[in-house]
Amino acid sequence: MDEDNLNIEIRKFLKKVGITSQREIENYIRKKFTEGNIKEGDSIEVSMNLSSGDGELSHSINESLKIK
Repeated sequence: MDEDNLNIEIRKFLKKVGITSQREIENYIRKKFTEGNIKEGDSIEVSMNLSSGDGELSHSINESLKIK
């Protein structure tokens, strides 16, 4: 296996996930803020689920984001 190629492919995937996820979270928070459903000082719970097509990989990350 070509370790350098594997590293590049994983980094491309993570870059896409990171950029897209940040944009989606920002849009969600702006919408909720505009609607008055959240305000400064509130926190929102977010999670990210990573899985493989064959179902053998499953990993979740949960985090609380404080709105300032």
